[in-house]
Amino acid sequence: MNRIRADFKNPLSYYELAYFLKDYINKDTIIVCIGTDRCIGDCLGPLVGTLLKSKNFPLPVYGTVSDPIHALNIDKKLNEIKLLHTGSNIIGIDACLGDSDSIGEIQARDYPVHPGKGVGKSLPNVGDTSIIGIVDSNDNDEIFNSNNIRLNLVLSMAKVITHALIHSYYLTEIT
Repeated sequence: MNRIRADFKNPLSYYELAYFLKDYINKDTIIVCIGTDRCIGDCLGPLVGTLLKSKNFPLPVYGTVSDPIHALNIDKKLNEIKLLHTGSNIIGIDACLGDSDSIGEIQARDYPVHPGKGVGKSLPNVGDTSIIGIVDSNDNDEIFNSNNIRLNLVLSMAKVITHALIHSYYLTEIT
């Protein structure tokens, strides 16, 4: 299992992530962004989806602020996506919890994202490859509902992930 870690504050973090992702993105790749706009801590995925669509990203993107993929609809949405894009490579994107000194870290990995794992939910894995952003500490009792999570942190991380995906697309020679 390969992965790379990058701090969102590092000006080259988007490039480090893109260079890793270029080996996992191709013309059959689909981006699936997990989360909800009803919770700041869990809106990383939908923000990335919205930003990618606003920049006319050339690959299919699912999960936006206006049409999120979350715990209540994930099974239905994933089935619809898999029917539309048989045999496609999926990159899953989600927010997650981690150590307090890892907040702001973005990881790109060559294995699926496990949505809901940090909050004790059993949801289907998403993707062949994944990108996660650590938005809060897992020692917080009010998981993802903490008033300590700043929208600016989540939006800044979403921008880095968006730039990384765009850059990785152009690093590959997709035709």
